[in-house]
Amino acid sequence: MKNVLRRAMFDSETFVVEMVYSDSKGNRTRRIVSPIRFVGSDRFLALCLCREEPRQFYLSRCEDVRLIPAAEVIMPMPMQTIEPATPVPAVPATAVCDAGVACIA
Repeated sequence: MKNVLRRAMFDSETFVVEMVYSDSKGNRTRRIVSPIRFVGSDRFLALCLCREEPRQFYLSRCEDVRLIPAAEVIMPMPMQTIEPATPVPAVPATAVCDAGVACIA
């Protein structure tokens, strides 16, 4: 991930970064950012092209980080909320009861 961010920092005219970011409350959004610099070992400063302002991002909260061509980005970029996965209801296990009829175990 750091290599992708470094590449975008070094070549900011050519690349920006698309990623999924989880905020402190666990809300997940897809964002487009232009990384500026690392802040310590756990964060980086970037221009969020969705909010149109500088923001700090924790590396541990970033997922699916990838370079995209800067030429494909027109500001402002919409911030996409990613819905949490819908829990799948548990399916009860079945067993064969007397007379070969399936029943719930």
